[in-house]
Amino acid sequence: TKMLAEIIDKFYIDRVKDREQHHFYITDAGRCQRAIFFKFKNVPREQMAPEILRMLDHGDYVQMQILNTLFSLGLVRAAEIPIPPQELISGRADAILTLNNELYVVDFKSMNSLIFKSLKEPKEENVYQLQLYLHFFKIKKGILLYVNKDTLELKEFLIEYDPKLAKRLLDELKELKKKIDQNIIPARLKDWPENRQCQYCQFKEICKLAGRHELKWEEFKRKVKLQENLGENLTS
Repeated sequence: TKMLAEIIDKFYIDRVKDREQHHFYITDAGRCQRAIFFKFKNVPREQMAPEILRMLDHGDYVQMQILNTLFSLGLVRAAEIPIPPQELISGRADAILTLNNELYVVDFKSMNSLIFKSLKEPKEENVYQLQLYLHFFKIKKGILLYVNKDTLELKEFLIEYDPKLAKRLLDELKELKKKIDQNIIPARLKDWPENRQCQYCQFKEICKLAGRHELKWEEFKRKVKLQENLGENLTS
């Protein structure tokens, strides 16, 4: 019989298995285009360990706790708000608050003590996400609120809307959409494999196999078929 730990692990693994992607999420902004391409094509990826998935869940609970406090203070105008529907991208902002008679989009990010202590400025990818929320909600200011999961300490960064940056991020996603539709695998990151995204990427091995430059998806699948370890797993 399965004992509890095994049953709980299976729940987390099944929840993320083969989650095929059909449109962009706000979290894709500024991210490695090749990894996003592979997600769209549902390429077999390295499984995330159940304990990492549980930690992500724990982060959500920590954020709910802080949101409850903000509700109690009467600051929250809306929570978990989807961006206005459009074809390119979808996403939900954590909260829109009123502070000193001004509207702010707030995005919570939780992390462990080690990362929290070394945080001197907001992470670039978090700024990108917030810029797109500001763009779609037509709000001029946002706050990135980082939470230390171990001690519940907080760090906050005020972010002003930057229309040029928001436009660049959306243009990059439009270009990537064309590549996905035309079955062209994007080039890998210029600073591969040193880039921080590469360290945690679930497509490490397959990216190495694809080489540095752009290439056609069909061509790559032919190449992969020669690699016995991947066999017939790639979807069309």
